[in-house]
Amino acid sequence: MKRRARAGRPPAPSHVPGRPGVATAVVQRLNPAPRRAVLQRQQLLRFRGHSVTWLVPLLLLVTITVVDFNTTGRFRIVSWCVFVSAIAAALCGVWTTVAFSVLSLGTYIGTDFAAAEQYKSGAADFVLVAVGGVLSVLACELRVRGEQRLMHIMDVADTTRRTVLRPLPPSWGGLDHAAVYLAADAEARVGGDFYDVQPGPHGTRVLVGDVQGKGLGAVEAAAALLGTFREAGYHEADLAVVARRLETRMRRHRTHIGALGRSDGDRFATAVLVGFPEEDEGYVDLVGFGHEAPLAVGPDGSVRRLPQGDGLPLGLADLTADPGPPRVRRVPLAPGETVLMVTDGVTEARDEQGCFYPLADELGRAVARDPRLAEPARLVRFVRDGTLRHCGGHLADDTTVFAVRRTARDAPVRGRSPS
Repeated sequence: MKRRARAGRPPAPSHVPGRPGVATAVVQRLNPAPRRAVLQRQQLLRFRGHSVTWLVPLLLLVTITVVDFNTTGRFRIVSWCVFVSAIAAALCGVWTTVAFSVLSLGTYIGTDFAAAEQYKSGAADFVLVAVGGVLSVLACELRVRGEQRLMHIMDVADTTRRTVLRPLPPSWGGLDHAAVYLAADAEARVGGDFYDVQPGPHGTRVLVGDVQGKGLGAVEAAAALLGTFREAGYHEADLAVVARRLETRMRRHRTHIGALGRSDGDRFATAVLVGFPEEDEGYVDLVGFGHEAPLAVGPDGSVRRLPQGDGLPLGLADLTADPGPPRVRRVPLAPGETVLMVTDGVTEARDEQGCFYPLADELGRAVARDPRLAEPARLVRFVRDGTLRHCGGHLADDTTVFAVRRTARDAPVRGRSPS
């Protein structure tokens, strides 16, 4: 439904929990300590946890000096010392670059002074090395400032993502769950895909969806829907009322954006709403909003498609004669079956021949070979790897894979208190 231009770059990394059957949330989080030390993150050569990138300009300086001393007087390369400070500016910090600029100038003076009078390079090359050192320091300062600015922007994007896609505790709401989020644009790091698990007194509800478009406007719409879901999913006993609240929220959001005069006021969102009722653990309730139908993956190797639902995407219900919410479908769910939900980054992934990723067929063959693949963590890892392999790492859309199943009875259940 929502096609976007091919990103052309590898997807942003994501995190899938390592313990099968017990999953945590989402995406890889960057450690704030390396973010504060921008230069250390950028330095590639490390020994026992310490950066040794300074060895590169040092070895270059030693090489220049040795070669200059051990060649004939007609072959003088001491002026190449200007490259030492330039290399330091590209790899090291500002003060390290200053040190190499001074050291290069001192090496030039000492080496040129020791040469025979007829082979001295003279003042011209001295000025070259000196000016090159000053320019290298200035270039290094600009590079470091740019890196710090970039890391600050990435911090903001990462915080926004964690706010929209909040971390979920293990076995939250009586559900084992696993999720992976892949951004089509590795630099953007945020998009319109969303999901959440909301436990409450009327059972646990799960929402997975995809806002049309991308960028901050899509993130705003996703945040609005998730905020409504977290409140309505907890308080409302009827899943149809939760669905109605989501539709109303999306229309209110569009009205607000339109009143601001923005051009993205016609957004909509596809979604699937799943309820796990407490009174009957052999069933789940489904409401579809134009989203891809979930799959039920069983430990016996079975893979079956659940009803897709007859609802229009969120925000478009007023286009029909009956703007009421789509009906709730109650479908059987066997013990141990995992509900798999994906966004169109998976279903619309194409290979070089333009063929879509055959998720259900490939998953059916894999689960038949290894029934343990039905565990949520293993399942999302398999779908993630299969999607990336099918499209060659070039995602055309943001991609979310989310899997949930009821926690085994002997496992501790968390999340029954208000949240």
